[in-house]
Amino acid sequence: MRTRPILSWTPTGASAPTTTSLDELAGVVAGGRVLVLSGAGLSTESGIPDYRGESGQLRRHVPMTYDEFVGTEQNRRRYWARSHLGWRTITGAAPNDGHRAVADLARRGYLAGVITQNVDGLHQAAGTPDVVELHGSLSRVVCLGCRRTSGRDDLDRRLRRANPGFDATAVRVNPDGDVELGDEDVRGFRLVGCTGCGSGVLKPDVVFFGESVPRDRVDRCHALVDGAAALVVLGSSLAVMSGLRFVRRAADAGKPVLIVNRGQTRGDRYAAVRVELPLGRALTDLARLLPATA
Repeated sequence: MRTRPILSWTPTGASAPTTTSLDELAGVVAGGRVLVLSGAGLSTESGIPDYRGESGQLRRHVPMTYDEFVGTEQNRRRYWARSHLGWRTITGAAPNDGHRAVADLARRGYLAGVITQNVDGLHQAAGTPDVVELHGSLSRVVCLGCRRTSGRDDLDRRLRRANPGFDATAVRVNPDGDVELGDEDVRGFRLVGCTGCGSGVLKPDVVFFGESVPRDRVDRCHALVDGAAALVVLGSSLAVMSGLRFVRRAADAGKPVLIVNRGQTRGDRYAAVRVELPLGRALTDLARLLPATA
C-alpha cells in the first residue's frame, strides 16, 4: 500500500468515549497478549516532534515524497543535507518514561508484540525486544541500485569527510529526522554513493510518503494482530492507512481496541475508549497498576 502526505485531517463520525482513568486499559492489559501499535506521539517527550499533534510539524513541513527523492539529484542533495544535521538530534534522543514502560510490560509478559510507526529506534533503546518497525529505521541506509544495506553512522562519517566545511545550523528538527535549512546551505552539499556497487543512490531505510510498506512486513503485522487478544494504540492519530488497517483488522475480529492519545484519531470509531493523558505518565502509572507478571 502506498502512503500519501495528509496535510490535515478533520475528525468525522463517532468519537471514542474519552477518559482520564486507566481502569479499562489496565483491565484489558492485565489479560495479556496485548499488541501495541505506537506512533510519533510516544516520542515527543524525548524531544522528537510529531506530525499531527498539538504542535504537529505538518503545519510547517511537508515531508519529501519517494518520487521527489528519486526524481532529481538536487532533491536528494536537499534531503541529505538536511537529514545529515537532523541525524544528530535523532542520535541524541533518549527513551522516555513511555518507552521504558512499554519495555517493562513486555518483560513482564503482558505484550504479544510491538509495532511502531516511528523510525527513531527508541523502543529498542529502551529494551523492548522484537519490535516491528513498520516504516523502517533512520539508523539504516539502503542502496536503490544493489539493495545493499549499511549503517547510518558509517554514512554520517562519509558525509562529514565529503563536506568538511558544512557548518549550517538547523532551525527546526522534524519527525522524519529532516531539518529546516535555507537553499544557500544546501547548494554546495556533496553526496556520496554506495560503497558496494559504487554508483547506486543511497536512501534512508524508511518508507517515504508515496512508497509501499514491504509486503512481508505487513503480513507479519497482520499475524501479530491475529494472534493478539487486544490492540492498544499509543500516540498516533492513525491518519494514514498503514497503521489504521491494523486497528480495523482487530476491530473486525471483535478484539478490544484502546487508544492512548491527546486528541481525536482516525481510529476512534473502532475503539472502546480513548485515554486522554500524556503518554509517559499514563504508561508509567499503568505499569504500576499491574501485577508483577501476566
